[in-house]
Amino acid sequence: MRRRTGGTDEGWHLKLPRPDGAREELHLPLDEGTAVPAQLAELVRPQLGDGELSAVVRLKTVRRSHDLVDADGTVLATLADDQVAGELAGDVLHLDGWRELEVELAPGAPPELLGTLAHALIAAGARPAYWPSKLRRVIAPRLPDKPPAPGRRATAGEVVLAYLRAQVAAIREHDQRVRRDAGDAVHQLRVAIRRTRSALTVFRRVLDRDATRALSAELKWAAGELSPARDTEVLYEHLSGQLTHLPEAAVVANAPARLRSRFEQRTAEARERVRTALRSGRYAALFESLDRLLAEPPLTERANAPARAELEQALKRAHGRLADHVARLTELAPGPELDAGLHEVRKKAKRARYAAEVVVPVAGKRLQRWQREVKALTKVLGEHHDSVVAREALRDLAGDEGAFTFGVLYQRELDCGHRLHERFSRLWKGLGAP
Repeated sequence: MRRRTGGTDEGWHLKLPRPDGAREELHLPLDEGTAVPAQLAELVRPQLGDGELSAVVRLKTVRRSHDLVDADGTVLATLADDQVAGELAGDVLHLDGWRELEVELAPGAPPELLGTLAHALIAAGARPAYWPSKLRRVIAPRLPDKPPAPGRRATAGEVVLAYLRAQVAAIREHDQRVRRDAGDAVHQLRVAIRRTRSALTVFRRVLDRDATRALSAELKWAAGELSPARDTEVLYEHLSGQLTHLPEAAVVANAPARLRSRFEQRTAEARERVRTALRSGRYAALFESLDRLLAEPPLTERANAPARAELEQALKRAHGRLADHVARLTELAPGPELDAGLHEVRKKAKRARYAAEVVVPVAGKRLQRWQREVKALTKVLGEHHDSVVAREALRDLAGDEGAFTFGVLYQRELDCGHRLHERFSRLWKGLGAP
């Protein structure tokens, strides 16, 4: 985040990561004083916890811009030649100064021109920048060293912590996207939260379960606050899609409108629930707990064991619990009991799949194949659960208006559930041990 004065882009700037690895930049105009606008402060709240935003770096840039034109005088790019002075606040003053060149293509210029210009600058004596930004260069003395990626000889603790660091980073990224109402952000945030919780559960012999139990409960709470928004979105897309595939004679005129009206209200309520949760002190405390977990991980003696042997044992235990739940299905009567049993199997399958994600870096390609097979299994079980939830919604919708149409959809969902159960059974028979 920066506050810029002077130049054509004067104002507040906030750069945020995007899923594709690029950056998204938000701009707001300057106002009186130097207080950070509430709209931007809200987006970085998870990083702050109870802390406050304050200036850490002051940069002064003297820029000389040069238009690069073709033989006809058409501007193809702009070369910015910056003289930069940087000052890092703190107990020990850190000063830096350097010259920096940056090329920006004009709208409509061929993308390959950027490489041509870069080669020309290097040939003239310029060097590719080591730092990704001016800020990163000045603040580098304050940044901790990034832990190396665990290798084949890593300990179990190193591998699990590397996975948790990646998931906590994903939680922060998707949290910001949820706050900006980005598409699919709620789903991605919930998945990252569930992956984190799953790792704490499955690898309890590596991370002391007594020390992580409270954090696991808070992760479960956060995922639960997100669930209605995601589930409502999925259910509406599913039912509206099924409605469009019904024969025209089976669709009562007011059925689509009734479906839309019902879900508009539910969607609004679910989104407000998400916003309330993200603004709560409980949610902010969750991020502080995640930071403590990574800074002071409660590692057990088993954390020092070779990663592959220790983590593969944990994965086998997760697969064993999955197999136990599958075996119990034969004792359940068709209907709500069996549906609930299949849902429990799905949760155990997801846990095993997420555990495999942790182990794959040290176990190799064989486990990757098993992971893909379990993913296919959970996909079928997810579709089955969607069908069960759809039936419940259709029973609720089948009042005086549109009852016939929703009844037809109910029967279709019931038939679909039976087919998905049979498909799951076939996939399970072909799944071996990890």
